[in-house]
Amino acid sequence: MRGTYSFLKPILLLAFCLWGLGLRAQGEGDSLEVSLLTCSPGEEVYSLYGHTALRVRSQGGGEDVVFNYGVFDFRSPHFVWRFILGRCDYMVTAVPYDYFLSGYLERGSYVLEQTLSLSPQEAQRLLAALLDNLRPERRTYRYNYLTENCTTKVRDILAASLDGQIVLSPETERKTYRGLMHEWTVDHPWARLGDDLLLGSECDTLLTPWASLFLPFRLAQGLEGARVQDADGSLRPLVVETRTLSSPSAPRPSESRCVTPLVASWLFLALCLVVGAVEVLTRRQWWWLDILVMTGIGLAGCLLCFMFFFSQHPTVDSNWQIWLFNPLPLLCVPWVVAQALRRRPSEPESSPNKQLRGTKCLYHWLNTVILAAFLLFFPWIPQHFSEITLPLALGSLLRSLSYTISYTRR
Repeated sequence: MRGTYSFLKPILLLAFCLWGLGLRAQGEGDSLEVSLLTCSPGEEVYSLYGHTALRVRSQGGGEDVVFNYGVFDFRSPHFVWRFILGRCDYMVTAVPYDYFLSGYLERGSYVLEQTLSLSPQEAQRLLAALLDNLRPERRTYRYNYLTENCTTKVRDILAASLDGQIVLSPETERKTYRGLMHEWTVDHPWARLGDDLLLGSECDTLLTPWASLFLPFRLAQGLEGARVQDADGSLRPLVVETRTLSSPSAPRPSESRCVTPLVASWLFLALCLVVGAVEVLTRRQWWWLDILVMTGIGLAGCLLCFMFFFSQHPTVDSNWQIWLFNPLPLLCVPWVVAQALRRRPSEPESSPNKQLRGTKCLYHWLNTVILAAFLLFFPWIPQHFSEITLPLALGSLLRSLSYTISYTRR
C-alpha cells in the first residue's frame, strides 16, 4: 500500500540497520516515543488505500526513524509475474523521519500521526522487534494484500509488544474485506472493477473487529478509541495524541468523470437488445458482434481462470464469476465464425435461408443454458458480484437467444 524505494541498495539498507542499532543503544538511556503514521492515498493503484508506518523517536534529542513495511522494487526480476502469482515479497526498511515525510508532502498527501501510550519497557520491546526484523534474513516477507501487508505487520508487531491486550471499541456493524475496500475506491470505479472481478466469495465473509484492521485508515480509526487492558485489569487509552503533520493539497482527480464500468455495461446491454430485435425482424444475423463479445468475455475468462487455478492470492480461488468469465467463448470463436460463413452455393445472396445458414451452432444453445442457470441462481450465490456482471450476462444471453430464435423460426 506504499510505493517503492527502488533506489535502495544493500549497502544503504545495512547503513539504516546500523543506524537503528544506534537508536536502540541511545534509547536504552532515553525514553522513546512511538507513533503510528497513516498516510493518505496517492495516485498509483497500489497506493489507493493509503499507507501505514511506525515512527520511533528518542525524546532525548536523538534519532528519529520511521519503520516502513511497505517497500518493494519494481525492478526486481519478474516482479509483475510474481505479483500476479501471489509470490511477491515486500520488505521492511528504516528511513529518517524527515525523508519519509517529505516524500508524502511532495505528492500532495497528508500524514496522520497518533502518539501511542507505551511504557518504557513496551517501547523498548517494540523497537527491539523492529530492529530484529531489519536483519537481512528477516526483512522480507511474503506479501498478502488482506492479511500480510504494511498495515497488518504494524498492527501485529504493536500488539505483540504490549504487556496488556488491546480492547477495541464495539462496532454496530461487522463488515467484509470487500466492503471495507469499497470505501476507498468510490472515486476509482475501474480499480473497484478489478477488485470485484478477481476477488471471490471468501472476500465477502464477515470479519472480526481485529481482522478488519487491515487497511491503513481502518487501523487508525480502530486504535483511536482502543484501550489497553493491563494484567491488573486497568485500562489505559492506546492513543494519547492525534495530529495532522501536513495539510492535504488540492483534491486528487477522480475517475468518476469518465465513462464508468457500470455505464459501459448497460450501454452494451442496450446495444444487444437493439441488435437482437433487428435480427429477429430482418432475419439477418450480426455474427461479427458475437465474435467481439465472445473474444472480450473469453480474454477476461482466461485471466480469471489463471488466477483461480494458479495464483496464491487469497480469495481468487472462490470466484463464482468464472461461470460467466471463462475461456470457453474464446475457444469457440473459430467454430462460430465457420458456422456463420457457411452458405448454400445454390441459394441467391438475398435468400433468407442463406442468411440463416450459419445459425445452427451448438455454442449458442449451450451458452443459453449456462447463462440462464447462472441468472436463475444469481440471487442465492454467496458472493458480491461486480456491477457489470449482470448486464454482461444478460447481453451475452440475448446474443445467444437471438441466434436460437432465428434458427427456430427458420
